[in-house]
Formats: sequence, structure tokens, C-alpha cells
Amino acid sequence: MQHNDITFWGVIASPYQLKMQAIADHAQLSWQRCPDQAGFLEAISTALRLRRAQAAHAIQRFPQRVEGLDEYPEVPYYSLDGKRFFYDSSGLAYHLDQLGKSRLPLLPEHPEQRFICQLIDEAFDEFGLYMVHHNRWVVSAATNCMGEVTSQEMRKVLLWRRKHMAQALPRRQVRRCPYLFSVASPDIDVGLAKKLTPPARQGFPPTHALLDSAWRKYLSAMEGLLAQQPFILGDRFTLADASAYGQLSMNLIDGTAAEVLEELAPLTFRWLCNIRDGGHRGSSGELYLSEHLSPLLEIISDTFTPLMQQNFRAYQAEIDRGQTLFNEAAFDKGEALYNGELLGMPFRSVVKSFQVPVWQNICEAWVKLSNDQRQNLHSQNKALTDENFTLNPPE
Repeated sequence: MQHNDITFWGVIASPYQLKMQAIADHAQLSWQRCPDQAGFLEAISTALRLRRAQAAHAIQRFPQRVEGLDEYPEVPYYSLDGKRFFYDSSGLAYHLDQLGKSRLPLLPEHPEQRFICQLIDEAFDEFGLYMVHHNRWVVSAATNCMGEVTSQEMRKVLLWRRKHMAQALPRRQVRRCPYLFSVASPDIDVGLAKKLTPPARQGFPPTHALLDSAWRKYLSAMEGLLAQQPFILGDRFTLADASAYGQLSMNLIDGTAAEVLEELAPLTFRWLCNIRDGGHRGSSGELYLSEHLSPLLEIISDTFTPLMQQNFRAYQAEIDRGQTLFNEAAFDKGEALYNGELLGMPFRSVVKSFQVPVWQNICEAWVKLSNDQRQNLHSQNKALTDENFTLNPPE
């Protein structure tokens, strides 16, 4: 049996799986994605070991976070020894850097570059997911094939249930759209049956225009940046690129969304395809914070930053009220909800406890910079301010 440096448990429908594959390719490590690429017995045994580890709460994250706020994802997971499982796509980059397995570090060593890398990584992971999930199940409602693709990848553990999953997965994901920030207007018509039509939700403002506008701004920022340099932070691939790639490339197989992406941002489209095909493997060169980063940092400061601030404030308020249930479980019960605004448009969401440590880590990383380093970043982009990276900003 061929040994692989990394074993993944995941599916290509997940942007975080795509991100981790890009990280492994950059590090020039061999990998296998289970269950699709494993043999039948290996797929079954890996699934059982993963289930036991989940039940025992034995799956770790690198580096560790405060317990009680994170939740185990459905996918993906990774293992570096075939025994212990870890979760979190960004954690893989930190893990490989700490073990010295990356030929060149995935996180810059220079403090200012490292902070920007972390910021972009988390922005795409947390807010980018909303945009690309919206593109898959709303923009590409009639053209995406994720039910069939994912059921095919999971065939070795689904067995006779594969056909059921192919039909049930799209219905489930469409139903989850409001939880993932995509709320339709009551009169939406995508030409599909009701069970595949993105839902409105009573008391929730429609957010399709907000997500469409944000996605176009992110693409415009990426397009201008990639016209000047090969990667987000300079001449080589970093965690920032991995996160942007993972989210944006998720839509490459979604029909309509892929067509719109290529039309709006042809350079970005080719960049995504190049990374998908391994063109970033072994990339090398200098890292730098160029002036061409400004549009990307500005849209991050208009979306990710205020979203994290509003979620953190709402989390504190709910804790003070004695609330203990958050995330999707609370959303389904109509609990821990709050009102907010992004890009001048209203939204209503549930408090997401797993985003609390994300924002805490970003703010702590900002505070750890020296005054000179923070001032230098601010001089390069006015969106980088103490006010933007404090846990309790003025409302």
C-alpha cells in the first residue's frame, strides 16, 4: 500500500477540503482523500475510527483553541500519521509550518505580513463561505451537481443509500441557506420545485443583493491584485492564497456561478484553475505587502470586520442573558438571533460561537504588533486601525 504524507476525510464540495489540498500541494506532500480515493475496507475503517474519535471528543485542532466555542465540522479532517485526526483547514498550515514540513512557510515570518495573511485567511473562511455557498445554491440553483458528485465520492460508505443522499443533499443545503446568510425575498423564482428554491425567512431581511454585491467587490479586488503579482502576498503561495482559492474555486464546478466568475474576473478564474491543477507547487520568491492589496483589505474591512464585531457583541449579550445554545442548533429554534448591517444593508443572523475565537485571535494578533508596525500597516491602508481590531469597538 502506498504511503501518503496526509490522509484527508472530505469531499470536493467543501471549500475547506480544496484549501487543504492546495496547502498540501504547495508543501509538495502526497495525500489521499477518503473515502473517494481509498479502497473499500480502508474507507470503512477510516470512517469508523473518525466516528469513534468524534464521540470521544479526541479530535484536535492545531493550535488549540478555547474549548466549548468550536464545533466539529462534518468535513474535512486530516491526519499526518494515519491515526490521529485533526480539524480546521487553517490549522493544517500552522501544523505543517510547526513540523517543518513546508518547504517554505505557509505563514510569513515577518509580523506585518503574517497579520495580513491571517486576516485574509479568516475573512475568506468566515465571510467568503457565505458568498460561495450562495453562488452554489442560489445563483447556480439550476446548474450545480453537488448532490450527485458528493454521493459518488461517498459511495463506499453510503452503499445502498447513495441515491437517497444525491437527492437529499441539495434539499438540505438549500434549506440551510438562511443559516449561511443567504435569505431570499418572498417572491423568488428560480424555476425549480419549492424544495430546491432558496427560502425566505419571516423576520429576516433578504440578503441576496448584499452577497452578490460583496462577491463582485471581492472578485474586483482579486482581479486588480493578480494583474500585478502572482499571489496575494507577493511572489509565492501562502495561507492567504489557500483560503481565497478554497472558497472561490468551490464554484468552478457550479455551472452558472463559474461562468459569471470567468466573465467578471478572467485573471482570477485562470489563477484558480492554475492552483487547482497544481501550478503553485514549489512556488518561491519574495513576500511583500503591495499597494495593490488595498481594495481587498477595504472590502474585508467592509464585510468580515464588522460582521465579526457584531457577532462578538451579540455573543457577549447572549451570554449575559444566560444563553447557552448557539450556531445552527439555536438558529433552528429561533434563539440567539441578532440584527446587523453590512454594506449599508440590514441582515439578521444567529450568533456563531465558533467565530468568537476567530475574532479574538485576529484582535490579539493586532495587539501583539508593535506601535510602529501597526502604524506602518495603517499608513499603507486606512482600514487597518486600532478601532477595527478591538473586541469592544464603539457602536
